[in-house]
Amino acid sequence: MERLQKYLSNCGVASRRKSEELIKEGRVSVNGKVIDELGYKIDTNDAVCVDGVNVNREEKVYYLLYKPEKVISTVKDDKGRTTVIDLIDTKEKIFPVGRLDYDTSGLLLLTNDGDLTNLLTHPSHNIEKVYYAKLNGIIKSSDIKELEKGVIIDGVKTKKAYAKIKKIDKKNNKSYVEIVITEGRYHQVKNMFLSVGYEVIKLKRTNYAFLDLTNLKIGEYRKLTPKEVKKLYSLK
Repeated sequence: MERLQKYLSNCGVASRRKSEELIKEGRVSVNGKVIDELGYKIDTNDAVCVDGVNVNREEKVYYLLYKPEKVISTVKDDKGRTTVIDLIDTKEKIFPVGRLDYDTSGLLLLTNDGDLTNLLTHPSHNIEKVYYAKLNGIIKSSDIKELEKGVIIDGVKTKKAYAKIKKIDKKNNKSYVEIVITEGRYHQVKNMFLSVGYEVIKLKRTNYAFLDLTNLKIGEYRKLTPKEVKKLYSLK
């Protein structure tokens, strides 16, 4: 027996959280009966449909994308903008693991594996994400220390981080900083820098756990190796 939302996620319909929303909206049926309770369990013989379309378990696929700027980190966009799904040639119903802002580039994972997505996005696992930020202004060492200790965003203090000044451009009044965080709050990196007085002009995620962008150009992607997938599952 398996929870319905977990089954939907494992079939690549959507993430676990989004699958729960589909159920609560009454869009999921089992053996012809609409199910709107999250605790409902199914077995291998049950016929599951979403919006009247039969759902079958898919082969698990895993992609690492070098996301360009001005691309949406969603499955689809009601404004007709390019999404990260549009950049990957696959017949499987994949979805992004977490998100990167519209104007942020860099490393993004996509998969139809709901269990791995849930593991990687759960805040208790403290997975490191590395960002490279171009700032307006010359950042001070004291501000770097503030970022590392944690700053208050929307009334909540961020977890300890690591930050390092990579380059100072005094002529153009710009700073380049590498920052490592273990959270994934909305606009977190931008808001962290804003909290100490600096606007982020450009932002790129260069690393996710042990993964990086080696041998990829902007807009390119590759499949993860079985060894990489296994290593991601071990990040607990």
